Amino acid sequence: MPPAADLDLPFPEAALRAPKGSRWRDWQIDPGSSPRVSLAALDPGAKPFSSGDKAADKAAVESLAADIDTLQERFHADGRFGLLVVLQGTDTAGKDGTVRGVFSRTSPLGVHTVGWKAPTETERAHDFLWRIHQRTPGRGEVMVFNRSHYEDVLVPVVNGSLDAAATARRYDAINAFERLLADSGTVVLKFMLHISRDEQRERLQARIDDPAKHWKFSLGDLDARRQWDDYQRAYENLLGATSTPWAPWTVVPANSKTHRNLMIATLVRDTLKALNLRYPPADPRLAGLRVE
Repeated sequence: MPPAADLDLPFPEAALRAPKGSRWRDWQIDPGSSPRVSLAALDPGAKPFSSGDKAADKAAVESLAADIDTLQERFHADGRFGLLVVLQGTDTAGKDGTVRGVFSRTSPLGVHTVGWKAPTETERAHDFLWRIHQRTPGRGEVMVFNRSHYEDVLVPVVNGSLDAAATARRYDAINAFERLLADSGTVVLKFMLHISRDEQRERLQARIDDPAKHWKFSLGDLDARRQWDDYQRAYENLLGATSTPWAPWTVVPANSKTHRNLMIATLVRDTLKALNLRYPPADPRLAGLRVE
């Protein structure tokens, strides 16, 4: 794997790598972390981006969402890049809430979301990345993945249908796939929403207790909860194996919904700003033109 400084990407490295001393450097997974990341060492209740005032943090999220809307318009007009935002996490980690909180002000003409479910029969007849590639962003587009291709190195690993050798091959395929996207001008931001087991219990119970949230609850969620430790190990392994210079992972402490949105919105805003976006040159024929 080439070091970040040697990458020949169509966008600046600063758009992806956290500088030393920054608030999010401790939460970005170093490429090639081995043997795996320790999620136990990363506190899901931490709030590294918080001001300490919840109301102020909520106001900051609103302001950041407005900034992202403005930058997204320029991003679309610039047309040199695509942006893929991957939201991955256990059940109730807050993927839906992140989409609402961070991208609430953006135009649906420029920002799209895919909520990935179990593959269909047609999708299963192809390689596991076939369906994913079809929904990656084109130039000028922002695509948000609610779950992602990483489900294919989580669920089958935990359920025992994918052995270690096959899992390693999938890691390699994912890294090559994301490198292809990066080489083609797609900026890939990957966020692992990190909550505690106790926090998940409270959120699942809230869904059970509120009839309006029953549609969000499945008995299968309890099966996955019983496999909590297995999923945590699977996440630790994939984070270390697939955090690359061209598509690094950032772990987001997400017990606090407000902090989760604040951190992700800040990173998306800062990434867009680092791209030095510009509007295309004006058509010289417009100079002095008057509409009759």
